[in-house]
Amino acid sequence: MAKTRPGLSAAKPKPGKKDLDSYTVRGTNKVVRVGDCVLMRPSDTGKPPYVARIEKIEADSRNNVKVRVRWYYRPEESLGGRRQFHGAKELFLSDHYDMQSAHTIEGKCIVHSFKNYTKLENVEAEDYYCRFEYKAATGAFTPDRVAVYCKCEMPYNPDDLMVQCEGCKDWYHPACVGMTIEEAKKLDHFVCSECSEDDVKRSQNEFHASPVSDAQNIIERCRQSSHARDEV
Repeated sequence: MAKTRPGLSAAKPKPGKKDLDSYTVRGTNKVVRVGDCVLMRPSDTGKPPYVARIEKIEADSRNNVKVRVRWYYRPEESLGGRRQFHGAKELFLSDHYDMQSAHTIEGKCIVHSFKNYTKLENVEAEDYYCRFEYKAATGAFTPDRVAVYCKCEMPYNPDDLMVQCEGCKDWYHPACVGMTIEEAKKLDHFVCSECSEDDVKRSQNEFHASPVSDAQNIIERCRQSSHARDEV
């Protein structure tokens, strides 16, 4: 069974080992290769499977197969814990490497880039995404900043419905603009409060501009008429 991940140490290479191109997951016909992402059985059966990327596959003289993996961490496994903007399928690519028995591999999965994940029409059980790299020892993330949206200024969570303002093009959580999810789903158009206020101010300015211009024209015509009478 896969070990819990207590530290960053990796097993030292031993003599008599040979590199393999692939490994067939025990009890299945699924073939994994270097670079593939896999689900690995945890020691605690009550936990979800670990997710890792295979960096190397090797067998010893007794044909015991081991894989060198680079772990993905779930948000709740990180030092900062899970936050509101973390999606249910979000993972962090860590700098934590291990050697594990290939027998602990349960199956394959796909870890998408954040951009590609948001384009999926249907998210399957084996679909995950990653937008951060994570240093397990320090809890630091790369990148350390991402775009934020809405009044709450939170990064985008692809699990949450958001509505886009037709004016400023920013995205908003329905709850942050006083709507329910059901109301947001029925919207054909949406303009945020700031853009609505700007539209009102703009219309007021346009309304007052016309009378002022007309008054100036009237005064100018009166002056011209008076000047003409004086000449007569």
